[in-house]
Amino acid sequence: MDRYIKALRAVRDNEPLVQCITNFVTVNDCANIILASGASPSMAKDIREVKEAVRGIQALVCNLGAIEFIDSMIVGGKEANTLGKPVILDPVAAGGTSLRREAAERLLKEVHFTTIRGNASEIRFLAGQEVSGSGVDVSKVDAITEDNLTDMVEVAKSLASKIGSVIAVSGVIDIITDGSRAVVLRNGCATMARVTGSGCMLTSLIGAFCGAMPEDSFSATVAAMATMGVCGELAEEQRLKKGTGNATFRIDLIDAVFNLTEKQLMEGIRYEVF
Repeated sequence: MDRYIKALRAVRDNEPLVQCITNFVTVNDCANIILASGASPSMAKDIREVKEAVRGIQALVCNLGAIEFIDSMIVGGKEANTLGKPVILDPVAAGGTSLRREAAERLLKEVHFTTIRGNASEIRFLAGQEVSGSGVDVSKVDAITEDNLTDMVEVAKSLASKIGSVIAVSGVIDIITDGSRAVVLRNGCATMARVTGSGCMLTSLIGAFCGAMPEDSFSATVAAMATMGVCGELAEEQRLKKGTGNATFRIDLIDAVFNLTEKQLMEGIRYEVF
C-alpha cells in the first residue's frame, strides 16, 4: 500500500509534464484529469513538432482513437524510448477494423510501451486471441468476471512477459500485471461507463503516475487505476446524493481526483495480489 500512496504523492510533488496524442472526443477531459492529478498536460501531436516536444516531457500517452496521428505516435514514441521516458498506449478498439488492427501491430513493432491500458477485448486482441468487442466498448463475451478472472490474468501476464510491458486491463474488475506480479482491483462504479472517454482519462492518468515515478511503473500503474476507481466511487456518492446524471458525474469525477487525499485512497482501495 505504501508504494501506491508514494505514487500519488509523487505526482503532486513532481508535477510531471504528460504529452497526450489522443482523439478529439476526449482531449479536453484528458487534459483536465491530468491537471486534477497535479501533473501538467501537453497535447502536441503534429508530426512536425512531436519529437522536439517529447524532449521536455516526463511521459507520453498514445491513444489509438487518434488513429490519424499514428506516425506522430511512432516518431514521439521512438524518441521517448531513446530518452528513457515512459510511453503509455491506449489501444482503442484495436481489433475493431483492419485499419486499427494494422495500426496496433505497427505500434507494438516500432515502439516499446511502458504500460498498455485497455479493456478486455482490446487486450485479448493484442494477445492474439479472437475477440468480439464492439467499437470502443468491451463485449459481454470478453468482459472480466469472477468466473473468467483467472484466465484473463493469465492472458495479461503472458502478453506482459512477451512484450515487456505492464498490462492494465480495466473493467468491472481491473487487472494489472508485469508478467510476474499481478494485482486485481475491485473499485469503480457503473456510471463511469456512461461517460465518454473515461478510459482515455484513465490512460492519461496512468501517464501522469508513470511520469512521476518512472522507476516503478508497475506500482505507478496500479496507483493510477486505484485512484480512478476510488474517485469514481466518490463521484457516484455525489451523483446519488444530488440526484444528478452522467454529465455532472464527469465533473465530480475530475473534482474527486483533484481533492483525493492519501487517507481516502488508502481506505478506499480494494485490491488483492493475485
